[in-house]
Amino acid sequence: MINLLKTKTGRFRIIAILEGISLLTLVCIAVPLKYGFDNPSLVEFMGPVHGSLFLLFLVSTLSVGVEENWKFKETTWKVLLACIIPFGTFYIDRKILSKL
Repeated sequence: MINLLKTKTGRFRIIAILEGISLLTLVCIAVPLKYGFDNPSLVEFMGPVHGSLFLLFLVSTLSVGVEENWKFKETTWKVLLACIIPFGTFYIDRKILSKL
């Protein structure tokens, strides 16, 4: 974990994992609590957290993509798409980011 913090790509991988966890928490726990049990408190908390991590993920994707000279048609679009698909960031971390 300490080694991940030393590089921009490593920090991006941590952001990707946190974004993925926040999306899953929002979709699998917070939204069912809101609509199934009429308890919106977790959505009210996780919504802004996920939104912030989502924006940080987008900016970091573009930043790392430029730094690592990613080709948009080969890599960048896949990474950007991953953040809107549940489990997508975990897949991208394993298939693309861990190899950088």
